Amino acid sequence: MAEKIKYEMVIVLTEEFNKSELKTWSFNYARNLQLLSASDISIISKGTLYLAYTIDDQKRGNFIQINFSTVPKYLQKIKENTKLDPYILRSLLINKNGADLI
Repeated sequence: MAEKIKYEMVIVLTEEFNKSELKTWSFNYARNLQLLSASDISIISKGTLYLAYTIDDQKRGNFIQINFSTVPKYLQKIKENTKLDPYILRSLLINKNGADLI
């Protein structure tokens, strides 16, 4: 079995979430990561911040940091799921072991 690698993902969500909805979204995203064999999942909300430029007519976004470990073969599916979520404005996935952008 392949070795799990640590990753960090930063996601910018639309501003429309309140705190409760943001927690629910984060919990569901973590559960989906678990279904893709991810472990050591931690989620940190960075709050609602102004964007440097508008994205899809949004001037502010909710920033979420997600740390997790997974086998590299599941990364493509994680990226596909992220692209399909209509509430995600932008995302960045980084390999914490080598700091490579994914």
